[in-house]
Amino acid sequence: MPTSVDRHGIWEVRGSDAEDAPIEMKHERFWRGKDVLVTGGAGFIGSHLAENLDRKGARVRVLDNLESGSQANLAQFQADFRRGDLFDRDTCEEACDGIEVVFNLAAKVAGVGYNVGHQADMFYRNSVLNLNMLEAARRKDVDRYVVVSSACVYEREVPVPTFEEHGFTGDPEPTNLGYGWAKRLAEIQARVYADQYGMKISIVRPYNTYGPRDHFEDANGHVIPTLIRKVWTADKEVSVWGNGQQRRSFVYVDDLVRGLLLSPEMHPVPDPVNIGSDEEVSIGDVVKTLIRISRKQLQLRFDESKPSGQNRRLPDLSKAKKLLGYSPKVSLEEGLTNTVRWYESHGGARKVALEASR
Repeated sequence: MPTSVDRHGIWEVRGSDAEDAPIEMKHERFWRGKDVLVTGGAGFIGSHLAENLDRKGARVRVLDNLESGSQANLAQFQADFRRGDLFDRDTCEEACDGIEVVFNLAAKVAGVGYNVGHQADMFYRNSVLNLNMLEAARRKDVDRYVVVSSACVYEREVPVPTFEEHGFTGDPEPTNLGYGWAKRLAEIQARVYADQYGMKISIVRPYNTYGPRDHFEDANGHVIPTLIRKVWTADKEVSVWGNGQQRRSFVYVDDLVRGLLLSPEMHPVPDPVNIGSDEEVSIGDVVKTLIRISRKQLQLRFDESKPSGQNRRLPDLSKAKKLLGYSPKVSLEEGLTNTVRWYESHGGARKVALEASR
């Protein structure tokens, strides 16, 4: 089967078998033997990404301050773990030594409740992390760099499904104002660094991600782990913020990781690409599904005195499909079942109750 390498170092298959020659073969060849840094790699998404890279034959380095990550997430695969903080420029540069590809997943993230009261903190911390890391990669001549942005860059009344060109219209959704602007700043940095220095930089905008290893014990966590935590620790009633009508698309972590891995290989330019799921569901229906999976008899109450966040959040994935060959594979029902199974097998409600008693 004839092959060649294009100008990006991506394997192409030619000849009569080209259509059947699996993109996966090119994908595996791209990562095999590469030195890759994953910042925030001991965290929820980062550890799944690092594990996947290890399976593909990459040499993986992880930089994490362990504020929200855990080395236990790295126990099942090989990684050069380094504990450090991206607020320190020297630490960033040392981590980039000998590295070919950087995925910057380090971030201060939290749920709606925390974000609303800490907008300045979210803006400052995330801005500095991003600025330091990309500058370090430039100084160390890293070949490719992935800016992990966020769907939080979009404004509240954005058209749905949402195309990438709406990422800089108006202000980000008010409950994520500080975080959203920090991610916009990272995207601007990517554009000007690629323009001035010729760097190969990708930008991905993940939507709400969930799955095993998420932060279930954290009261300021994201939607799915927070809801699982509430359902599995409830006795008679589950109270959910907002009216339950707000609609979201949730992407399972395995699908997000596939999108992340395709980005520097297939589209190494600072042109934002949505990564998520096109399966839309209301928060109320998510809770009802979780109650059904739990087999508990619970009353559901919506607390409309609390913020609901954005009314709808749903990505248009046509760009990801065209440029990356990406489509989500895991349905919400399957993903929730997998996540709950992991939660239960790792202590679940018992661990949450123990933390609450301390």
